[in-house]
Amino acid sequence: MAATIQCDLAIVGGGLAGGLIALALAKKRPDMDVRIVEGGPSIGGNHLWSFFGTDVAPADRWLIAPLVCHGWSSYDIQFPAHQRMIKATYYSIESERLDAQVRAALPEGALMLGRRVLGASATAVVLDDGDRIEAKGVIDARGAGDLSTLDLGWQKFVGREYALAEPHDVARPLVMDATVEQIDGYRFVYVLPFSATRLFVEDTYYSDTPDLYRPVVGGANSDPIGARLSDYVAAGGWQVDHVVREEQGALPVALGGDFEAYWRSGGNGVAKAGMRAGLFHPTTGYSLPDAVRTACLIARTRDLSGKGLHELMHGFAAQTWKGRGFYRMLDKMLYRAGAPDERYRILERFYRLNPALVGRFYAGQTTMIDQARILLGKPPVKISAAIRAIRSKKA
Repeated sequence: MAATIQCDLAIVGGGLAGGLIALALAKKRPDMDVRIVEGGPSIGGNHLWSFFGTDVAPADRWLIAPLVCHGWSSYDIQFPAHQRMIKATYYSIESERLDAQVRAALPEGALMLGRRVLGASATAVVLDDGDRIEAKGVIDARGAGDLSTLDLGWQKFVGREYALAEPHDVARPLVMDATVEQIDGYRFVYVLPFSATRLFVEDTYYSDTPDLYRPVVGGANSDPIGARLSDYVAAGGWQVDHVVREEQGALPVALGGDFEAYWRSGGNGVAKAGMRAGLFHPTTGYSLPDAVRTACLIARTRDLSGKGLHELMHGFAAQTWKGRGFYRMLDKMLYRAGAPDERYRILERFYRLNPALVGRFYAGQTTMIDQARILLGKPPVKISAAIRAIRSKKA
């Protein structure tokens, strides 16, 4: 028999954004009755999230600190004509930790896992089994809306965590190794040393399409990305005992688009968070810094009614989108001002700049002086091509 569930706040989607909102409210508003509705069996799915220490404001670190599984004080980058070690803190969070923290913070019954949502409004959620949640407010964090309203490139990847038979020699994260063959756009390999015998290695592509061309069950056995990962690990001299886990994905890189149309596509009049709100870094596609800001903002807000939440989140997301036009302009240059296999030159030049500037860029806090420094000097693409790219469609 169908049931009606009453609560203060319903979070639809138990990914990173939804999980962080639940954790923030459990800490700052423990009096609230919060429910998370998630179609999968756990919070966070199968993911690894990494971020720079400067991505999160000091005032917000209380939320993210308990989730950190690995941390380093510096990282490396490698390009064909330039390599360096950068002193900056870098952290990684495993989805299992997020799941455990949310389960520990919320009371029994607050996590509604394995439940499929048919529809959500500002104050109600309808499930496919006939159950209904009536809430004072609803936040939809189920992932992307209609991405066709945006002008996009893609950062796509396949990552594997390896258990090694012998210790490796990687001292710190290798955030970008672009000395590899350039395929399907700007390609680099990403390496994280979790322990003396654990490595996470990811093959990443800044590509025009989100397609990974991985084999499907019952399909062809060819797996070029998997083969490249194996070749990279072998070239490093790392003796693999077994693969612990694998993940893959495609993150949007925003070149332009219609923000208001995108917002409406995720549900008009409904508060949204995470990718569904357009809250991701335009160049990296990463959503963790914005997800932390969102969760802390909601935890500070008194009016968490459906209407109040919608006004709060629409205003926050619209202001964030408007303030990131510079990044979208750079993305157009990256994707449209040169040949795909020459894109690495733009990043190679960028990583010659001051490390503090690099940190502000990834945190989405690039200053006017930073913008001038990024654009000044000999550009890695032709000026005429850059101008054509900036003037291209869907500003």
